Amino acid sequence: MNSIEIIVQNFSEIRRRSIKLWEGIPDNYLNWKPDEEAFSVIEMIRHVLEGEHLFHKIIENRGNLGSYESPWKNLKYANLKNELDIAETYHVAFLKMIKGLQESDLEMIRIVRSEVNQNKSLGDYLNRIAYHESVHTGQLLGYLRTIGIDRPQIWD
Repeated sequence: MNSIEIIVQNFSEIRRRSIKLWEGIPDNYLNWKPDEEAFSVIEMIRHVLEGEHLFHKIIENRGNLGSYESPWKNLKYANLKNELDIAETYHVAFLKMIKGLQESDLEMIRIVRSEVNQNKSLGDYLNRIAYHESVHTGQLLGYLRTIGIDRPQIWD
């Protein structure tokens, strides 16, 4: 397996585990949040899905978002299936972009986001994207523990 294949496998595994967790959350808890300043469950799920698309655009533009407008803008929250359906095309495109990379791209391509003082190699940036989703998976596991409902076994 080369580096690109490992990165794709990592993103696929993270998403598989996220979905396993999300599907284990009863619909009546989708609007639950631990406090007024936190994301609700459904808001966090959308944040993860929308974030992947945003990160993809950042990579395509090598850091500059320009006049980015989210495809999720003005969409009402409904349910998990709806969120996953909206994100599917974008997720497939994101993985296709990664699969189209050369291993040398991971070091040679720079993602420069001067507004947040970042200058990272593409390989580093891709790992940060994966970490973002993983962190939110951990947060949702904490939500479920706080609510007192069973947490899906994502460590299979």
